[in-house]
Amino acid sequence: MKAIGRVLCATGIVAGLIAFFWKDPFIPENLSGARVLLTGASAGIGEQMAYHYARFGAEIVLTARREAVLQKVRTLSTCLQCSTKTTPHSNSCSTSPVTGYHMDMSVPYVGGLDYLVLNHIGMTHFQMWTGDVEYTRWLMQVNFFSYVALTTAALPTLEKNRGSLVIVSSLTGKIPTPFTTSYSATKFALDGFFSSLRHELIMQKRNVSVTLCILGLIDTDTALQNTRGKVHISASPAPEAALAIIRGGATRVQEVFYPWWLQQVCCLWVLFPTNRGQVLRSYYNYSSP
Repeated sequence: MKAIGRVLCATGIVAGLIAFFWKDPFIPENLSGARVLLTGASAGIGEQMAYHYARFGAEIVLTARREAVLQKVRTLSTCLQCSTKTTPHSNSCSTSPVTGYHMDMSVPYVGGLDYLVLNHIGMTHFQMWTGDVEYTRWLMQVNFFSYVALTTAALPTLEKNRGSLVIVSSLTGKIPTPFTTSYSATKFALDGFFSSLRHELIMQKRNVSVTLCILGLIDTDTALQNTRGKVHISASPAPEAALAIIRGGATRVQEVFYPWWLQQVCCLWVLFPTNRGQVLRSYYNYSSP
């Protein structure tokens, strides 16, 4: 415990120095007119990102499975910024393989692409592993393979415009947690693929940034419903999470942690393997049937 205390103390000192000398690199005006394709935009964090991008004057293509809900988000986004172009584009990443068709349909609406923000997820079962292999295969298709396919289709356009890839992931893609076996697998896959892709793009001198966003528990309706009574963790606000994602993509950082202290959690997880699982499980509630 003394070692952990020293690490936390040193981390606090470093964080304080950074905060004192740090200059915010995010310039909202730079997003005015930026061409953004945002997936999973009908609710939750995606919906909040749509509103933020609209306030900043970006030109947005919004995609989601639920067309009626997406139209509502589109209307509200347009009202926030009269000069913003928002185009709803309904698609389902789960019912068919996602190929270049999706990009071919979306890019002409905005005349190009500066940001590809991948945020969609399939329905998540927050429960113990039940042996449902088919569900895991389906979730991997939605949460991982569709991200790879959309990225592959978008890369030529993003490279031409020195654009940015923004991948919304989760702490469960860094630290395996109870009740998230299939979901965690998809998020670990995202981390592995896009972190590797980032290296390759840099080595090839292709000017496309890759920002991986590591989120904790966020107060979306779905997340709160899934975790109610099962976790002893406070949820963070979706509008702030959405803004952190947008800031990270705009400033081209490699990773975004929201809340910020998740980065320290990941460091401690690596540095102190002894008893870490026991500590983690203490935040989860499970009653044997």
